[in-house]
Amino acid sequence: MTDKKAKVALVNPPLSKGVYRHQPYLPINLAYLAAVLERDGHEVSVTDCSAVDMDYEKLKTTLASLNPDLVGITSMVPTTPSALKSANVAKEACPNTKVVMGGLHATFMDEEFLNEEAAIDIIVRGEGEQTLTELAAMAANPNLKKLSAIDGVTFRRGGKVVRTPDRAFIENLDDLPFPAFGYFPLDNYRLFGRKILPAITGRGCPYRCSSCITPKMFRGTFRLRSPKNVVDELELGKNKFGAEAFSFYDDTLTFDRNRILEICDQIKSRKLDLPWDCQTRVDKVSKEILAKMREAGCQQILFGVESGCQKILDNINKQTTVEQNEKAIKLAKEAGIFVTISMIIGYPGETKTSLKETLDFIKKVKPDDACLCIVTPYPGTEIRAYVESQKWKMASDWSLYDLTSCVFEDPDLPSEELIKFRDTFCDKFYSPGYICRQYLRRNSYSRIMARTALNHMFWRVKNKTSHKTTSKQQ
Repeated sequence: MTDKKAKVALVNPPLSKGVYRHQPYLPINLAYLAAVLERDGHEVSVTDCSAVDMDYEKLKTTLASLNPDLVGITSMVPTTPSALKSANVAKEACPNTKVVMGGLHATFMDEEFLNEEAAIDIIVRGEGEQTLTELAAMAANPNLKKLSAIDGVTFRRGGKVVRTPDRAFIENLDDLPFPAFGYFPLDNYRLFGRKILPAITGRGCPYRCSSCITPKMFRGTFRLRSPKNVVDELELGKNKFGAEAFSFYDDTLTFDRNRILEICDQIKSRKLDLPWDCQTRVDKVSKEILAKMREAGCQQILFGVESGCQKILDNINKQTTVEQNEKAIKLAKEAGIFVTISMIIGYPGETKTSLKETLDFIKKVKPDDACLCIVTPYPGTEIRAYVESQKWKMASDWSLYDLTSCVFEDPDLPSEELIKFRDTFCDKFYSPGYICRQYLRRNSYSRIMARTALNHMFWRVKNKTSHKTTSKQQ
């Protein structure tokens, strides 16, 4: 007698109230979960509420019509309120269905989630593919395996929270099926008309930046897919799903020199001829690597520069120097690649002087784009542990953890100063001159940034007008 198969509904919740609506991103984590469930013969559905603008009432109706054995909900930190409410909606729609939640935030706040929302039955911690397939098999065959025998889950039993041992990570990522993009409304993820598919070529990170959650999430492991496996997926994305560009989500795509060179060679030899973007570290690029990447279609690269002040870089444990940052940006620009840099402001130890050093650095290197993020102490990070140890006031509203809001109070650097610094920088950086320069370039990412800057200008004018109107009314 063969095992029964489960009906599983995967959900990306609606945006939390107050979270700014950006272009919808395709949740590749759900695409991987759908792929392994499909491979095991389970009946799968995916509902990405943010992509189809679905509210809670519509979600409830959708889940009720599906009547799944299992509902899996993913959550990032800013969408936590929405994810918790979605769990409640799922239980109302399907009272006898097991509601499962996973993702970065759920992994580190598993007990809190279970205590906060009674509708959640199970938390999946860490890498979810193998765990979810076992849960699906158990949902379809209740006598097959006890929940306590499944690694990597947290649940309630007898009024107490039970945590099973952490699940071992997938050793060979090439064993995973390619993301099941067919379950998603791909046209809804277009960016300025272009269908961009995401790709992840590795998991984990060998570095230990104190503001980053990745090292804790993957417990120090770092695994990479083979070049052939990566480019096979890209080729499938182009030929089957109509991809017009790719975005690599890896933290450090160029970590292994020989591997990135082989990926670029295979992209060229197979004549994929599609633009792509990525992010990496400044100490993991060279003139040779950047030239190869540009030849293979790389049009945009993001460097996690973080600061123009060496003291702050050391505090973050970035293990890079200001000089390395400057050199990498110069090499990438010489290679003809659109350069974006990510900066973190407000890290403990930040002062007006270090902020000025960061501003001076940006003016000196002249990146094509600069993202100023306000340091955010996500659960599981070293920075959060530090803020807690200092007993600084910290926000409990997870929707504020969006990299643009101050969520803790550093007595040496008031939040108002950080917000003003960031707003002033953005207003000056995204100027009419910037829009003209980017629009006149042939690079598709330049055109995107021209539109983004124009939107910022309209948003700024609208907000100032709204503020004046409100002031007069008062």
